[in-house]
Amino acid sequence: MMSVLYNEEKPHVAKFAEKLYIMRKLILGLAITLDGYIEGPKGEYDWCFTDQDYGLNEFFKRIDSIFIGRKSYELAQQYAESNNGELIPGMPAVTEYVFSNTLKSVKKGAFLISEDSIAEARRIKEQPGKDIWLYGGASLTHSLMKEGLVDELWMSVHPILLGNGKRLFQEQDSRTQLTLLESKTYETGLVSLRYSINQVAG
Repeated sequence: MMSVLYNEEKPHVAKFAEKLYIMRKLILGLAITLDGYIEGPKGEYDWCFTDQDYGLNEFFKRIDSIFIGRKSYELAQQYAESNNGELIPGMPAVTEYVFSNTLKSVKKGAFLISEDSIAEARRIKEQPGKDIWLYGGASLTHSLMKEGLVDELWMSVHPILLGNGKRLFQEQDSRTQLTLLESKTYETGLVSLRYSINQVAG
């Protein structure tokens, strides 16, 4: 990242330049069960609450891009095709980056990331813009977490124990310390938790 020298005669110029090089945050935000699953054993999401937005509209103001893996992308496309092209109801237009080693093409306006995915993710984070939503899936999340590229976790914890399915977090070699930024409990029993990830300097 480019360093900016302080200019005593024009401090406002240096401060403005510093803001230009603040890296965008990558935010993992999704629904999860109390026992740590993000989907059922058959890929089902019928346990997710849809009676209200649970903070999504406010979250949308923070982002202008999403990172998404192949399976999540294909599921999202199936949903959009039957819902007037909307990936998620109420979400404004965003730039989609699809991470896949097998897909040959993606929809118009989206970008396919098939090589050097970690380097590309880092490069995109360094570009000017709002924050980025890490939409899924599990393997992409694991890779980006392992490389220290995820900055925040926003978990919508649902009051259910699935008992089986796909877990969000895979095993890792070290602990990851978190700092609670915000919590909110809804009358439905859903608890929204937002954490920053305490990155260890390498």
